[in-house]
Amino acid sequence: MNKLPRGHKKLLHAWAFYDWANSVYSLVISSAIFPIFYGALTIVKDEDGTILNDTVDFFGISFNNDSLISYVTAAAFLVVSILSPFLSGIADYVGNKKSFLKFFCYLGALSCIGLFWFSLEHLWLGLLCYFLALIGFWASLVFYNSYLPDIAFPNQQDKVSAKGFSLGYIGSVILLVICLLMILNYETFGFESEALPTRLSFVLTGVWWIGFSQYTYIYLPKGNKKAAFTKNVLFNGFRELRGIWITLKHNIQLKRYLAAFFVYSMAVQTIMLVATYFGIEELEWGEQDATTGLIISILLIQLVAVVGATLTSRLALKFGNIKILIFINLIWIAICGYAFFIVSPQQFYVAAASVGLVMGGIQSLSRSTYSKMLPENAIDTASYFSFYDVAEKIGIVIGMFLYGIVAQITGSVRNSILFLVIFFIAGVILLLRVPIKRTV
Repeated sequence: MNKLPRGHKKLLHAWAFYDWANSVYSLVISSAIFPIFYGALTIVKDEDGTILNDTVDFFGISFNNDSLISYVTAAAFLVVSILSPFLSGIADYVGNKKSFLKFFCYLGALSCIGLFWFSLEHLWLGLLCYFLALIGFWASLVFYNSYLPDIAFPNQQDKVSAKGFSLGYIGSVILLVICLLMILNYETFGFESEALPTRLSFVLTGVWWIGFSQYTYIYLPKGNKKAAFTKNVLFNGFRELRGIWITLKHNIQLKRYLAAFFVYSMAVQTIMLVATYFGIEELEWGEQDATTGLIISILLIQLVAVVGATLTSRLALKFGNIKILIFINLIWIAICGYAFFIVSPQQFYVAAASVGLVMGGIQSLSRSTYSKMLPENAIDTASYFSFYDVAEKIGIVIGMFLYGIVAQITGSVRNSILFLVIFFIAGVILLLRVPIKRTV
């Protein structure tokens, strides 16, 4: 197939469609079904729903169940942050970004399928699949995001970035609804209990991810080939990151924006990763089924996020990216303060709708803002986005470890959520220091 030119509608749609393919991981594994499944396996409750035991033995050590999954999550993000410079440097140097995108797509999707066998008897195997699925998802995004300045002109990037997130939210909701119908109506589908359809949801996630990503691979270019692979290329990514770090001294706007992004993204990503665990342990569900309530709240987040991503891109065109990012951070501060006091499902739904509105917006706008700040003559876009992703992942590592430590010490994830307000406040202060130019 002939290579499509930069800015071509079919190329832009094919790029954005990868969000449709991979976002099912974010919803089914990170946010919805797997956290509920993990909680059901690791939490012992009495008939009234009171938690009797939420500790897990892992290699002879007793962990709070939330702390254990947060530590595994943080460890996976640490691996991603270390791998990214190696991978992006290789991809930029030999021009095969698409090959790396495919590899990590398949690693993540197959690991999702492996979660079908998750059990307390073989906890190490289940956590390994969870660990590898997370690495596959986030490492693939290094290469996926790096395509944005290659396939879209600056005036298209906000819109196509928002389109990607919107497609991701819609596609992931469709699969979640399918999985939910199987789980809640298991007898109709011939299952003996909710256990098998829940595990099949992990299989469907992997199949969906692999299947729909093929459309993206048809149209995305292989990359900008420079030279053949040699052993010196292995550390090329670190050399390029060092070069980018040096160039930041002369690009005050990008340097200050990255500092702000590092801080507020730490809080955003942590909240998104732990929201369901918060709902499982901190809410008084009463006679209402907690699983159904949590799924409803997650669906609400996803659907509202579509509106949030689109609305944010339009507001950014009118008022500028930085001003809208500041405004969204202020909303996050209010949400965290509100979440500290919620106890009922109804209050959780209000918080979920609010999170959805700003979640899509801050992710989409952060990505496109960074893209627009890159030097116009930048060729090694994978390395630039690796720098962006490394900053994000290190922030998540810190955020998840702090979340786990605060939860372990205080015995409540409620305190951990409130603690994250500090990072949103710092994010606002740092964004105010970013010089505003015409493009942002």
